[in-house]
Amino acid sequence: MSDTFKKILELIEKGEIKISNHGYDELAEDGILVKDVMANVEDGKVVEDYPDYPKGPCVLVLQQDREENPIHVVWGIPKNAFSPAVLVTAYKPDPLIWSEDFMEKRK
Repeated sequence: MSDTFKKILELIEKGEIKISNHGYDELAEDGILVKDVMANVEDGKVVEDYPDYPKGPCVLVLQQDREENPIHVVWGIPKNAFSPAVLVTAYKPDPLIWSEDFMEKRK
């Protein structure tokens, strides 16, 4: 597990969470419920970690919705801040673009 994701989980556990406007839009577009994202976040698997991202550290995590379908969630922490954990975006990964386990992009 990445340090970025560990920090995200700590913030979530404290209730220090924000959902970006883009995050809300993407959740709605793919029919993903916030409660589904939050219910399974601790079981997430890090797909990509960007500890030095210009807007602040962020991580792409593979999670599951309530029906155990895969969802990708990008979590971040604002640059030069320690809080909150921000749900940047979430989407249902396209199996034509992602490997069978949704952990790698197809080449």
